This record gives sequence, C-alpha cells and structure tokens, in this order.
Amino acid sequence: MKSVVALAAALNAAIAFGFQREQVDPRTRTYVYPERIAWASDGLKAEELLLPRHGQVPEAGWGQLHPPSGCRLANDVRHQAVVVDFGREIHGGVQLAFAAGSAGQKVRVRFGESLSEALSDIGKQGASNDHAIRDDVVTAPAMGTRELGNTGFRFVYIDIQTEGSVTLEFVRAVSLMRPMRRLGGFRSSDDRLNRIFETAVRTVHLCCQDYLWDGIKRDRLVWMGDMHPETMGVLRVFGAQDILPSSLDLMAAVTPPDEWMNTMGPYTLWWLRNIAEWYRFTGDRAYLARHGDYIRRTFENLSNHMTASNTLEGIRRPFLDWQTEHNREAVHAGVQALALVTCREGEFLAKELGDEGLGETCRSMASRLETLKGRLSPNNSKQAAAMLALSGMEDPKTMYEDVLGENGHSGVSTFYGYYMLEAMSMAGEDRRALDTVRDYWGAMLDVGATSFWEDFDIGWTNNCFRIDQLPVDGKKDIHGDYGEFCYTGFRRSLCHGWSCGPAAWLIEHVLGIRPVDVGCKTVMVRPFLGDLEWAEGAMALPDGQRVRVRVEKSVAGEMKVKVDAPDGVRIVR
Repeated sequence: MKSVVALAAALNAAIAFGFQREQVDPRTRTYVYPERIAWASDGLKAEELLLPRHGQVPEAGWGQLHPPSGCRLANDVRHQAVVVDFGREIHGGVQLAFAAGSAGQKVRVRFGESLSEALSDIGKQGASNDHAIRDDVVTAPAMGTRELGNTGFRFVYIDIQTEGSVTLEFVRAVSLMRPMRRLGGFRSSDDRLNRIFETAVRTVHLCCQDYLWDGIKRDRLVWMGDMHPETMGVLRVFGAQDILPSSLDLMAAVTPPDEWMNTMGPYTLWWLRNIAEWYRFTGDRAYLARHGDYIRRTFENLSNHMTASNTLEGIRRPFLDWQTEHNREAVHAGVQALALVTCREGEFLAKELGDEGLGETCRSMASRLETLKGRLSPNNSKQAAAMLALSGMEDPKTMYEDVLGENGHSGVSTFYGYYMLEAMSMAGEDRRALDTVRDYWGAMLDVGATSFWEDFDIGWTNNCFRIDQLPVDGKKDIHGDYGEFCYTGFRRSLCHGWSCGPAAWLIEHVLGIRPVDVGCKTVMVRPFLGDLEWAEGAMALPDGQRVRVRVEKSVAGEMKVKVDAPDGVRIVR
C-alpha cells in the first residue's frame, strides 16, 4: 500500500510540474567530422576519413568503375583499427557509414575523453560502461549508416571484430547540444584567461542536456551541490534558461521534503540555495510561490536536526567536496557554514513569500548557527575555509592568511575552487584569485583539455603526457593514473559542470558586474584589472538583455570604465 501511495504522489508531482507524454527534444543535432587521425594500424588508409564528404553513401558513385571510397578495416592475419580525434569534447554519439560488402560484420567502437581512454578496455584503470556505454560492438549494414553512443567524448576507436573486412566511407560525431544564446561574455588582454573563460562556458553548456547534469560521460545526473556553480555560470552567461527551474522542479518532484536531495543532507541545502539564486535573478514570484510549501516543510525538517549545541547534525551523508572526504573536521565546519548561508537565504525567501512562520524558523536556525562563530576549524582545508569566510563565521582575511593563501594552489579543486575564488575576493585578494584561475584551470588547458574536469591536481602534470597524446613510456597518464573514491582512472569525468566557476567569477570580479536586487534592476559595476591592460564583456539580464562593460588602464594607470545598460536598469559604482 505504501508503494502505491508513493507512486501516486510521484505522479501527482510530475503532473504538477508540467509532465507531458509527448515531448520535443530541445537539443540540436550537429554533425562534426574528425580533425585528425590520432592513431591507425600500419598500412591503413585512415586519411580517407579526413576527406570532405557528402554525408550519404555511397560516396564514390554507384557503378562498377567506382570502387568504394573510404577506409578499409581488415581482420585476416591483421586486426586493423583506427582512432579519430574530433578536436574537442563532444556530447552525443558517432555515425559510421559503411560501403557495400560490409553487411553482418561486427565492429567495436570505444569512446574516450582522452586518447588513452579510447584505447582502454573495460576494467582497465577504471574504464567502465557506467552511466553511458563507451565500449560497444555493433553490426554493420551494407551501404548504410549506424549510429551509436550517448556519452561525452573526443576520441573514437574503431576496429573490426569478425573475420573479413569493412569499409568505412565516413565517420562523424553526432553532437547533441541545447541551443542557448550567449548574453554574457568576457575578453581581456590575457589570451590565457580568455581561453579559460571560453572553456568554462563550453563545459557548463555541454552539461545542459535533458536536465542540468554534472557530467556528460559520468555522472549524467542532476546533483544539487554540483548545480550551484553551474547555476551561477548559466545565469551570468546565458541568463534565465528553462533548464535551471526544470532541474530544480525535478528534484523536488522525486524527493519528499523530509528526505535528502540526492540522498545527501548538504545537497538539500544546495537545492535551497539554487532556488534563491534563480528567484534573485529572475524575480519570478509565481515560481517561488509554487515551491513555497515545499521550502517551508524542508526547513522544518532541517530545524529538527539542530542539536542542543546549535549544530546541524544527523543529516544523511555530510559532504563538502571529494578532497575533504578524509578530513571530517573540515567537513563538519564547512557544512555548518553552508547551513548558515542557507538559513539566511531561507529568511530572504520567506520575506519574499510573506511567510512569517518560515521566516521565524530560518531566523532561529541562523541565530543558533551564528553562535558557532570562531569555534569551527577548517583544519587546513581550503574548501572549509572558503565556506567559513563566505558565511561570516570566520574573518575572510584570516582564512586567506591561514589557509587559502598557503601552499600555492595545493588543495584547490574544480568544484569548490569557485568558492575559494569568491572567498579570496571577499578577503581583498582578487589578484591571487586571478592567478589561481590562470594557474589552476589553465594547467588543464596545458595538457590538452577542451572542457574542465571532475577533479584535478596541478601535481598530476609532473612528468605526464597530454590527453591527446599516445601513452609515453616512463610518463604518467594524467587521466588513467589518477583519481579517488568513485572517480578513479578513466571513470573520472573530463567534462564536469561544477568546474565552470571562472565563468561567473571573471564576470563578477574582473568586469565587476554584480546584481544588487531581485530581478537585476540595480547592477553594481566595480571592475578589477590587476595586471590586465583591458577587459570587456557582459552579464546576462533576466529579460534577454545584458549589461556591457569595457574597462582599460589609462597611461597614468587609472581605470577608464564604460558601461552600457538597458533602460530601466540602474547602475551603481
């Protein structure tokens, strides 16, 4: 009986949030041809796959005087194979076009975010078919095409499994992307920063698929903590995209308010923060009201987990970031700081909803959590130090001097790196934050990244080969040899939306464009150039418009700032 009730509740929730039995895929299909042959068996005419193609078999004509064009893979005394490189991270699959005579042959296809992953077998260094199939065997047609794959990749390995041969007339990727108009942007006198910004934007855009996922190979899931830096990036660059509320609605529909988002207590806190970010940007009161009861009941559940010592305890799976998993003292401190920020957001939402009961619950929880000021230790964790600084539980300058500014970029992570940048800015250390963007995120570009990763440590670059290179004896595989917990080796995602933090940070702190009020009717512009000569760009507004800024240094070293804002938007300096 309980399962029937739960099923009915889930169905009602789905209908309430606009469920339709027939839905149009919002994504666009784009064919992408390979840029180079990354590897091929000796004697294989693999370069045929790089020639211009019509995209229709047969490519070389119908008559007997026109032998099949393309790349012939044989499996006799040889076992021939080829790896194509599409030049950048892609979400989607691959289309193989076969000539006559290929019917019934079995072809193996392996996708890889790195070249070494494409060459790996399932089970080798974490290579898997989890979440998305990256290693599969398919039957070839004659004079036809075969599509397969629904994953994240850059490289595709193709070989023939059965005795005989097949001729590939062409190979092309089928990219699936949600069209999203760019409103925000960033360019500067530093091309490295420009490349980092573009890569951060592309990373989060790639993750905008059915919903806002954290990864396009693994995990293809909606994770509420991962979604917060993604939300900030999408709002600043693309504006009010439907994928944000639809992802928030999904998680509310599948998670009762007395349970935990993604089965993780802190991710319920992040859901509430994401709701606040969406409302603050759009000013959509009707949307907020639709979730009003759920928000109230969620905070009631959270308040039941406040202890006599004024800490939030007993929530399932306390988690900050993978790098803190071995540091439980840091996790505890960071979760309390996150809870305090969330309660303040709850008080803001309560005021907008006119819900005094909710407001009192949030104020009470916040005041109790504030008694922990000065009593929590980051325990040398930059993740925890960032959250303590951003919550006001510790002085940002102290957190910078004691933790965030120590040991170079050691301890920076792709997820919480965004909050570290924000905490550095709060401490008045924008220059150090700028260098962190250049050095940490830039180091991924240096080893061939075209999207930013689930996890990264600058130390991994010591004596490694690039992700677009074949394995080199005596050098480390930066993809296959590293990782921990659930993301060991090739299972680690090289396109993870939570790593997009520089996109929002560069707009908000270098261009200095930050919304002040609900609906972005008032926008602050306070740029920071540091060692840059100039910077320009824009921040998206909720109505499809934007605020543009150009800032440059004069001969005397002073900043000249030009702002272009739509009518009705007040600019404050």
